[in-house]
Amino acid sequence: MSAGEDRGQVRLDRAENARALLDRWTESLAQVLESMTDQRPTVRWEAVSGPLSEAGGGRSFLWWEQPFQIDAQAILWIGAPQATWEHAGTLTLKAAGLETVETAEAKNTWFEILGQSLAVVARSLGTLLRREVTTENGGERAADQGLTEWAAVTLTFALPDAPADASPLLVAFSPKLVSLIAAPPAEAEPAAAPAPKADSAGETCVPLRSRTMDLLLDVDLPVSISFGKALLPMKDVLKLTTGSIVELNRGVNEPVEVLVNHCLIARGEVVVVEGNYGIRIQEIASRQDRLRSFE
Repeated sequence: MSAGEDRGQVRLDRAENARALLDRWTESLAQVLESMTDQRPTVRWEAVSGPLSEAGGGRSFLWWEQPFQIDAQAILWIGAPQATWEHAGTLTLKAAGLETVETAEAKNTWFEILGQSLAVVARSLGTLLRREVTTENGGERAADQGLTEWAAVTLTFALPDAPADASPLLVAFSPKLVSLIAAPPAEAEPAAAPAPKADSAGETCVPLRSRTMDLLLDVDLPVSISFGKALLPMKDVLKLTTGSIVELNRGVNEPVEVLVNHCLIARGEVVVVEGNYGIRIQEIASRQDRLRSFE
């Protein structure tokens, strides 16, 4: 029995639902980076055991703590070596048009990347627990020292200027999060949202905006929803009258498309909010999907 199992923890590769969550998160991380940089990295993970000093090889990590609103103790931590987060943030900002990137900006951009990718984890948890799950405000906080089970995530960029230090990221689930996903209830009961954590010196609860966002915040873009398309001969178009039905190329159970400035950005499901139609985002479109939307 491993040290982690002695403490009530289990190896992440031995818990089926934990493996599924990690698979979805690593795929989402690759998609987010590809959409922001036009470069898709290779992302792989493997389970490792031991205290942080051993699992991390004595390296220094930039930590992000992500709680979920299902329970105050349902937390996920992600630690990244500086060479990795600095390269990912810099690559993203340069793809946005910035020529010079400061370390603080690369750091905040890395947190933006994590925020987008972790939204997939929240949706996956919601599917598993049969209820809506959202992310709470995260913060720059180190993982608990008592944790002994980790996922070592290798993020590899196929670029000439990729960092030589390919040290993996470290991901850890809190014992409460592991217990929730290991044995989800048949009918999940609503849980009270945890109280917001008080800030303490040196902690960041919400990442500051980087210049990536500052460049775009004042730009107005038209947002439209596509339920589907149809090609009709001119003679059929001329026959359209009140009450005519046009069959679209999308089934009733398929997600609708969210278009920003006529470009596919995401897919989701139609919901009703206080008498108005809305869209719940389920998937961020990949770069290939966006390019196909122009065809």
